[in-house]
Amino acid sequence: MRIGILGSGRMGGTLGRLWARAGHEIAFAYARSPAKLAALARETGGFSGSVAEVTACSEVLLLAVHWSRVPEVLTQAGALTGKVVLNCCVPLDDTDSALVLGPTTSGAEELARLRPGARWVGCFNTTPSESLAPVFARKGQADPPQLLVYGEDAGALSLADALIRDIGFAPCPAGGLRSARFVEPFAMVTAELAYDQPGGPALIYRFEKLRP
Repeated sequence: MRIGILGSGRMGGTLGRLWARAGHEIAFAYARSPAKLAALARETGGFSGSVAEVTACSEVLLLAVHWSRVPEVLTQAGALTGKVVLNCCVPLDDTDSALVLGPTTSGAEELARLRPGARWVGCFNTTPSESLAPVFARKGQADPPQLLVYGEDAGALSLADALIRDIGFAPCPAGGLRSARFVEPFAMVTAELAYDQPGGPALIYRFEKLRP
């Protein structure tokens, strides 16, 4: 599958590398430095280009930029009609310390309003990028960590589930895009646990339903 990564930070770069190792073709777009995109393309055996070019040639897109950059990226990407777009963005302010949307809406819902023709799925925003490589290294072991995933489009969710499993996580269905009103604040909790509490940033989680 050809996956377009819109954003070349820790999350986009790491997922691109791991999906390449899982056998996917990766295209990178959008960075302050074109040299960084070119280096990622060389490392993964993929290619880099403009946002418009990568959007046009990719079967699935990952939106992985800071919330402040979303309007610029969407403008360059175009209408996104029919595109499956995995969104790992959390609507953070410039200091990354507070949400700028909620509680009666969410970043995911705002994206769907801005590009209603896209097939949006929320995922990869409740686990730190530092957890991805260790989880990938343990792929196939029993009781994999879970990853919250949410959206309305069944076909897009199916693709997202497969890509989540390719990294080594188990998809944890969390409802439709409206669930982002609660998932995005939960992402702030996982960030607190990962970066401000002892034990290191490679945080994972599992939810279990107890039976009588």
